[in-house]
Amino acid sequence: MALQLSTTARNQLLDAIETAAGTSAILKIRTGAQPANCGTADSGTVLATLNLQSDWMGAAAAGVKSKAGTWQDASADAAGTAAHFRIYASDGTTCHIQGSVTITGSGGDMTLDNTSIAVAQTVTITQFDLTAPNA
Repeated sequence: MALQLSTTARNQLLDAIETAAGTSAILKIRTGAQPANCGTADSGTVLATLNLQSDWMGAAAAGVKSKAGTWQDASADAAGTAAHFRIYASDGTTCHIQGSVTITGSGGDMTLDNTSIAVAQTVTITQFDLTAPNA
C-alpha cells in the first residue's frame, strides 16, 4: 500500500522546499543529462542563469506549488540545447531541486519557450510546478 499524505501535509512539504532553497535561489539551465541526484556534481554547460525573486513560488494548494511571476534570463550565458535544470541556494552551489527541461507542451519537469539557446538570447521559463506525493 502506498503512503498517503493529507492535503495540509502535502502543501507544507512543498512550501518547505522553497524555504530550504531560500529567498535568493539561483536557477541554472544546462545541457546534457542531469546528474543522478542533487548531491552529484554538476554536469553539462550552463546555458542560462536566473536569480529568482524573493518569493519565487506561489503558495502550495491541493498538493501543487507553481512558479510565481516571470522567470527569465535576458541574456543567455552560452549556446546549446537545454536538457536539465538545477535550483540552488543563494550560494550557487548547494543544489535543492533538479529535473528535465523541454519546450512548452512536451512534458518536462520544467518547460521553456525554446530549448535551442543562442548566446545572449532571452530564455523564458513557461511552466514549473512541484507536485507532492498522492496529489
